[in-house]
Amino acid sequence: MRQLIFATGNKGKLTEVKEIFANTDFEILSLYDLGNVPEIEETEDTFEGNALLKAKAIYELYKIPTIADDSGLAVEQLNGAPGVISARYAGENCTYRDNNVKLINELKAFPEPHRAKFVSCAVYYDGKIHTTVFGEFTGRIIDQFRGTNGFGYDPIFIPDGFDKTLAEMTLDEKNQISHRARAFNKLKNELG
Repeated sequence: MRQLIFATGNKGKLTEVKEIFANTDFEILSLYDLGNVPEIEETEDTFEGNALLKAKAIYELYKIPTIADDSGLAVEQLNGAPGVISARYAGENCTYRDNNVKLINELKAFPEPHRAKFVSCAVYYDGKIHTTVFGEFTGRIIDQFRGTNGFGYDPIFIPDGFDKTLAEMTLDEKNQISHRARAFNKLKNELG
């Protein structure tokens, strides 16, 4: 069993990624397993830059190969915003609800549909080499919260080809289509 640390403090992401790596020869260690969830400031202006920053920081602490991601929502009518600041779109220390409300309010100035895509960049870093992969999928933003599963923008995002939000899907359904699932499945295949 090969150990990988997943450099995240987000329990929703952790659950998704552990499920993706289930039934492989990888054991995903969380920062919670290691007893230390450091706050790593995302200072880069790209998803890849932030993901690699997190992977390198955690690798330096534990010297165990590390995976990390940075992901976000890109809305066409907002020129790709919120993008890399998706988690803090409504300001520092905001909640998921704060971000969703801000986005819904900003989109009121535009006609429907509000086309958007989720983007995820997943990286692997072992002290010498790093591997980078991307995953994305498209859909639309709605102006009402629907569903209680998931996190982030899940309650207001309906993927193309579906009539329910990500927050109305089971974890298994979401993991078959999500940007993070696509990125981490590619990464899992790259790592063999």
